[in-house]
This record gives sequence, structure tokens and C-alpha cells, in this order.
Amino acid sequence: MEYKQHDILPDVWVMEPKKFTDDRGYFMETWRKADFEAHLGYAVEFVQENESKSTFGVLRGLHYQKGDASQAKLVRALRGRVVDVAVDLRQDSPTFGKYAMVELDAEKGTTMFVPRGFAHGFMVLSDEAVFCYKVDNRYAPEAECSIAYNDPTLAIQWPDIPADQLVLSEKDLRRAVSFLDAEKF
Repeated sequence: MEYKQHDILPDVWVMEPKKFTDDRGYFMETWRKADFEAHLGYAVEFVQENESKSTFGVLRGLHYQKGDASQAKLVRALRGRVVDVAVDLRQDSPTFGKYAMVELDAEKGTTMFVPRGFAHGFMVLSDEAVFCYKVDNRYAPEAECSIAYNDPTLAIQWPDIPADQLVLSEKDLRRAVSFLDAEKF
């Protein structure tokens, strides 16, 4: 497994597994706790794993849970390709308000670690994507927040998908707040 800190947000990690392919298919180790924590420099205890299936143009996010319900996430595409985004919401961070964007491709096994204190979202680039994420805190609907994916302050450069092909939930489309109005850490 190759570990790299993101260029803009060094607390975000991108991992590329070694993939061994032969006539039977492939094998790859996708996560090892001891190595993962050695690179991070602290322990992370994942308590829940989630999976979603989406079609081309689906944009989920930018989501986070506030306060004690905050979650770190280990995310990857199990099928297809997505562009994944993490936004630093930690007010005392030198990278506050900046974002990391990484393409997660199931064929490559690319994985991204998003620490607590970040909003997270992804956009599906392939016809279909199955997305998996481990979290280190339970889902708490009362603490859930959403920032508008197209917030002008953040100015995220999402892939160029025509507006009529974007698919967002009612929550993300109508109830997401601006970055300036979002609760920060």
C-alpha cells in the first residue's frame, strides 16, 4: 500500500493498494490498521461501514456531522469512478476553507481518508458507482449538516457535468447552507 498526504490538505490521506492480477482475477489488500495508524500518527477506531449505489451525475454532499458526532471517514469506490471532495471546516487550521479533490477508481482501489472536522461529498463519473465508507462514529441524524456543493466561497471545481444531468437529494438541493453559514469546528 502506498500512502500519500494530499498536497493541499496534509491531514487528508490518499492510498493506492498493490494489485496482484492473474488469470483468476486480482487480489489487493485495501486496509491494514497498524500501517494506516502509523502513517496517520494516531489511532482510529472504525465503528460503522456504509455503502451506496449511484448513477452518473449523482452528487452527494457536502455532508458532515457537528460536535461530538463528527466522523472520520475512509472512503473508496467498489465499482465505477467518483470524484471525492473533502473541505476543511476546522477554524484553527491553516487549511481552513480549502478542499481536496481526488478521483477514486474501483479498478485502482484508490482510497481516501477524511479526518474529523471536514465536510465530505462525491460526484459519480461512471455509469454507476458503488461507494463504501468506514466511519469512526455512529450516524447521528440530529447532528447532520450539509453545505451547498456549489458554494461560491469554496468555489469547488467539480467535473463539468451539465446541470440537467446532475442528481441531488432534496436535502442537498434545498436545505444545504452556504460555507459562511455552516457550523464550523
